[in-house]
Amino acid sequence: MLLQQLLNGLVVGGVYALFAVGFNLIFGVQRFLNLAHGAVFMTGAFVAYYTVEAGGPLVLGFLAAVVSAGLLSVLIEIVCFRRLRKSGDAEFGAILSSMGASLVIMTVWQWISQTQVVRFPFDTVPVVIFRFWGLRVSLLQVIMIVAAVVIVMIMAWFIYRTSFGRQVRAVTDNEKAAMLVGVNPNRTYNMTYFISGALAGAAGVLVGLAFNNINYMMGEPYLLFGFAIIILGGLGSIPGALLASLIFGMVQTLSIAYLPSGLTTAFIFSAMFLILLVKPTGLMGREEAGSLRGRR
Repeated sequence: MLLQQLLNGLVVGGVYALFAVGFNLIFGVQRFLNLAHGAVFMTGAFVAYYTVEAGGPLVLGFLAAVVSAGLLSVLIEIVCFRRLRKSGDAEFGAILSSMGASLVIMTVWQWISQTQVVRFPFDTVPVVIFRFWGLRVSLLQVIMIVAAVVIVMIMAWFIYRTSFGRQVRAVTDNEKAAMLVGVNPNRTYNMTYFISGALAGAAGVLVGLAFNNINYMMGEPYLLFGFAIIILGGLGSIPGALLASLIFGMVQTLSIAYLPSGLTTAFIFSAMFLILLVKPTGLMGREEAGSLRGRR
C-alpha cells in the first residue's frame, strides 16, 4: 500500500514539476510572478480536449496544447510585461497585470465552454493495467510520468546546454551587457515565455486526462500549489522546483491516503512552513533569489 502511494505521488509530482518549473522559470529570468500561468495551464487542457473532440488523435491534441499555451504565454509577455520590464522596478505592476490577463483568459474559456465541465472521450487513453512487485500501474500513469520526465529533460538540456540557454543566463545576469555582445533580449524573453507556457500546457493536458475534469477554473488551485512549490524549492531555482514538486506530490498523496480529507491541505502547508523555518530560502535557494540557480 505504501509503495503504491509513493508511486502515485511520483506521478503527481511529475505533473506538478511541469507546472512549477515553467512558473519558476519566469521568476528566475525576470523576477516577475506570472499569475496568468494557471490560465495558460487551463488553456492547454481545453485545446487538447477540443482537438480530440473534433476527431484528432491525442498526440495531435497534446502538440496543439503545448504550442497554443506557449504562444499564449508569449502574448502575455508582450502585452502585460514588456513595458513594465522596460520601466524598471515593476514587480507589483506585473502581479496586477498578469492577474488581469488571467481573468480575461478565464472569461474567454468560460464563454467557449458555456461554464460546463468537459471530459475527454472514455477511450482517449485505453484502460490498461500493469502489475508488478505488488504495484498497480495504469497505462495513463506510465504516459504521464514518461511525458513529464522527457519534457523536463528536454527543457533542462535546452536551458543549460545550448547557446540559447547561455543567452538566457546572460540576459538574466545583465540585460544591457548581453545586448552589447549581440543578444536580443526580446527574442530571449519570448522564447523563455514560450517554454514556460508549453510546460504549463503539457501539465494541463496530463491533469485533464488524469481527472477527466476540465473547466475554466481548473488552473487556480494549481497556481496556489505551484507558488508553494517554488517557495519551498527556492525562488528562481529550477532544480529546487523539481525536487519540491516530487516532495509535494508524494506528501499530498500520502496525506490523502492516511489522513482525514479535511486535513490534507493544512498538513501540506504546515510541513512547508516548518521547512522554511529551518531554511528560509527554500531547499535549493540562495540568499540572492531571482536567477537561474544550478546553471553552472
